[in-house]
Amino acid sequence: MTTLTAPASQRTYTSLRAAWIPMFALCLAFFVEMVDNTLLTIALPTIGRDLGAGTTALQWVTGAYSLTFGGLLLTAGSAADRIGRRRVLLVGLAAFGTISIFVAFVSTAGELIALRAALGVAAAMMAPITNSLVFRLFDAAELRMRAMTVMIVVGMSGFILGPLLGGTALAHVSWQWLLLVNAPIALIAWIGVRKGVAADDPAGLTKDRLDLPGSALSIATIGLACYTATSGVEHGWTSVWTFASALGAVLALVAFVVHERRTEQPMLDLTIFRSGIVRGASIAQVGTSIAMAGVMFGLILHFQYAYGWSPVRAGLANLPLIVTMIAATPLSEGLAKRFGHRIACLVGAVFLAGSLVGMAWGVEHGYLAIAFFMVTFTFGLRTVMTICAVALVDAMPENRTSLGAALNDTAQEVGTSVGTAIVGTLIAVLVTTVLPDGTWGADLVQSFFHGERIVYVTLAVLVGIVAGAGALSLSSSRSVDEH
Repeated sequence: MTTLTAPASQRTYTSLRAAWIPMFALCLAFFVEMVDNTLLTIALPTIGRDLGAGTTALQWVTGAYSLTFGGLLLTAGSAADRIGRRRVLLVGLAAFGTISIFVAFVSTAGELIALRAALGVAAAMMAPITNSLVFRLFDAAELRMRAMTVMIVVGMSGFILGPLLGGTALAHVSWQWLLLVNAPIALIAWIGVRKGVAADDPAGLTKDRLDLPGSALSIATIGLACYTATSGVEHGWTSVWTFASALGAVLALVAFVVHERRTEQPMLDLTIFRSGIVRGASIAQVGTSIAMAGVMFGLILHFQYAYGWSPVRAGLANLPLIVTMIAATPLSEGLAKRFGHRIACLVGAVFLAGSLVGMAWGVEHGYLAIAFFMVTFTFGLRTVMTICAVALVDAMPENRTSLGAALNDTAQEVGTSVGTAIVGTLIAVLVTTVLPDGTWGADLVQSFFHGERIVYVTLAVLVGIVAGAGALSLSSSRSVDEH
């Protein structure tokens, strides 16, 4: 039942069912933003033919979205905590839908890259705010945990289903429709947010002015760091481009830290990292995203190249990830409730690392072996990801919840770039720099399997250390109520 007697700015809900309108709208916004990360991947060959685009241009069709999205997350979250979370989300949804319509007028690769970069800006205004607004819908910690679980399942489903949905749609419509469909979806989400999410209470916003120098430095740091990972795979880790972007990222980070420590009203108060909850949750989220990106990239190559499956079949092969993400909810919540966040996340980290080792074994033992470890992997992923997301946002001051959600998303974006770079680099070094189309010969398949085993074992060690270290810094709380 909705507490309709409360002022609009203080309205909360006592069940997920009562909050179905705002939950549906927020999930829809998060889904479309996550889908756009991977939706066009399957359409790149078609786009290349239609627009006469080369390989580098096609890489930027997807990369432009990721760079602007990742680079602006902290800035968008910081702005939302100052001028209003719902207001920023509504502007982001309106911009996302409107920009998508302009794909109908795109005639060159450069125009499409610019459009994708603009969509990334709009998406950055949506991602952290959707998660922070979920917290405002409910007072009970248990409902917040369940609502965040729903959001994560929906978001990860969008990320995983992007290629499958794109491949299915391309069989019937032109590639432009993959972006045009954003417009009605964004409109529906906009109406749901406008109707179901209360306006911001000024008392819950910070009065600090927007830290423009800090925003610029954070954009440079995250953007250059993400580009370094991309450049390392594309141009090599010793290339001038990679070295220059890595050096730029380090210098921007140093300047950001110095500025944030000296300014009176910082965008990101670095003292929050003295909290073990904030520090540990951020570190663990980097680990989960390294694992998720590495597995997704590896399995796409495995199913479509080594097995020779169609994009649709390869997409369906990932369904154990989504099913387990949903089915594992009571198990993950039960772990947290009985043993506390620290132990629950440590268990999740063990499942992540152990499952990656299992996948290293399973690559030569068929799909059923891989599917089994996809299930155990997703249980660990869901446990660590949800608990850390809830703990991180709740550990922030009330007038910094959007920044907390942005910090969570930024950690995941950095982890995604690192995971993709690790897999791409190791496959290039261990197997081949160019994956040939068509049916693979037995020698190449065996070489690929050998490379996969090394990739997954490497990821297991890295993810186990990062996610485990982050989990150790969490509290032993059984509910998300510590600050």
